[in-house]
Amino acid sequence: MTYQAVIGLEVHLQLNTRSKIFSACPADYHGAGPNEFTDPYTLGLPGTLPTLNRRAVELAMMFGLALNCDVSGFTQFHRKNYFYPDAPKNFQLSQYDRPIARDGHLDLPGKDGPERIRIKRAHLEDDAGKLVHPTYAPYSLLDLNRAGSALIEMVTEADITGPEQARAFLESVQAIAQALGVSDATPEEGKMRCDVNISIHKEGQPWGTKVEVKNLNSFRSVARAIEYEAARQARVLDAGGRITQDTLGWDEGGQKTFLMRTKEGEADYRYFPEPDLPPLDITPEWIAEVRAKMPELPAQKLERYRSAGVREADAQTLSLSVPLSRFYDEALASQPDTQKPDAQKLANWLLTDVAGHLAAQEKGLGESDLKPAHLAALVGLIDAGTISGRVAKDLLPDVMAGHDPARLVQERGLSVVTDTAAIDAAIDAAMQADPATVEKVRAGNAKAMNALFGPVMKAMGGQAKPEVVRERLTAKLGL
Repeated sequence: MTYQAVIGLEVHLQLNTRSKIFSACPADYHGAGPNEFTDPYTLGLPGTLPTLNRRAVELAMMFGLALNCDVSGFTQFHRKNYFYPDAPKNFQLSQYDRPIARDGHLDLPGKDGPERIRIKRAHLEDDAGKLVHPTYAPYSLLDLNRAGSALIEMVTEADITGPEQARAFLESVQAIAQALGVSDATPEEGKMRCDVNISIHKEGQPWGTKVEVKNLNSFRSVARAIEYEAARQARVLDAGGRITQDTLGWDEGGQKTFLMRTKEGEADYRYFPEPDLPPLDITPEWIAEVRAKMPELPAQKLERYRSAGVREADAQTLSLSVPLSRFYDEALASQPDTQKPDAQKLANWLLTDVAGHLAAQEKGLGESDLKPAHLAALVGLIDAGTISGRVAKDLLPDVMAGHDPARLVQERGLSVVTDTAAIDAAIDAAMQADPATVEKVRAGNAKAMNALFGPVMKAMGGQAKPEVVRERLTAKLGL
C-alpha cells in the first residue's frame, strides 16, 4: 500500500502599511542599514504601550473577505510568549482564539472541477527581527528593522494532497494579495513565507504524526520540501520507526529537511489576552466599507477572460499576474469597440512575443517602454489586414521601444500589398526559378505549391497579403 500525504500550510504575508503594526515606526526598511528602523516599543523598552494600526486591520479584513472568511464580530490580541534573540519584547502580539478572519475557502481549478482548500483562520501579528550568521564567525548579528512589521498569518485545513496543489494554492494566495494591494507577497524579499505541516498514512488508517517544516521562502522550496519529507517519513515507517512531532528546517543546498527543535505545545506559549489593547468590534458597516474598496479579484478576472474567448491556460496566466492583467486590460480598453483586437490574439502577443523579447533583454514588463495602446494597435493592424504577421514581428522591437506602430507602417511604407500585378510578377519569377516544383504541382502534388509560396512572400518583403498570393498562385498553376 502506498502512503497518502496530509498537508496544511501556514502562510505569512507582510502587509503594505506605512508604519509598523503597534507603533508609529516606519515600516519601509528595505535598503536601510541594520537597526535604523526601530523605536522604544519595537525594542521592548519598559513603559511602552502598543497602538493598533487601523490600516493593518482593514487590509486583513479585505484579505479575509477575498478568501470567503467570516470577519464579523469581536477580535482580540494575545501575548504569545517565547524567548528568541530576534524578539526583544520576549513575546509576540498575535491572535489566539479570536482571529480576525476564520472559516473561509479558496477554490483552485482542477481537472474534474474546482478543488476546495478550506481556510481555518487568518490572524494579525507582529513580525520578529532577523538574525544574520556570518560565515565561520563565532557570533550572530541582530537586525531589528523588520521587528514589529505587520503580518497576517493564514492557516489552511489539512486539505492539500501534494506538492503541485500546494504550489497552485500559494500562487493563488499571492495573486489575491497582490491584486488587493494587501501585500507585495514577494518570497524573494521575505514578504511571503510559508511553513508546511505534513504527515502521511495508509488508506483507511488514522492520520500519522505531523511535522512542521519552517520558513520556506519560495514556492519551489515548498514543493520540494513536501516531496522530500513525505518520502523520508515513508522510509522511517517502512523501517519500523516512528515519526516524532518536530520542527524541521529546509536545507536548500542539500534539498533535504533537518531537525531544528522538538515541537512546542500550545501550553508552552502561555497565551493570555494583551492587557494594553481592548478587543476590537468589527461591525457590518465597517465590513461593507472595506468590501466597497476591494478591486477585481483574480477569480473574477479569470471568468472575464474566459468569457472573452481567451484560452484557459492563458486566462489563468493573465489572472494570476497583476502586471500582466493590468497591461492586458489597458491594451483592450485603449481601442474603440470597432477596432478592439481579438482577445486571444492579444494574449498570444503579450504572453509569447512580448514575453520573449523581455526575457532576452532580462527585463520585466514594468521596465519596458512598451505602451498597452501600441501593442493593441499592432495586433489591430494585423486583424485589419493592414500588415502581415511577419511585418508585425519585425516592428515589435521598435514598438517595445515606445514607437507608434501605425506611424512606423506609414513612414516605412509597410502596408500589405494587394496589387495583383506586383504579386503576379513575383510569382512568375518564382516559377521560372523552380520549374521542377511547378511540374510537381501540375502533376497533381498540390502541397508542393508551398515551396513557391515562401519565395513569393520573401520577394514581396512579407508585405503581400497571403490570401491574395495563394489565390494568384493557384490561378497561375492552373489548379
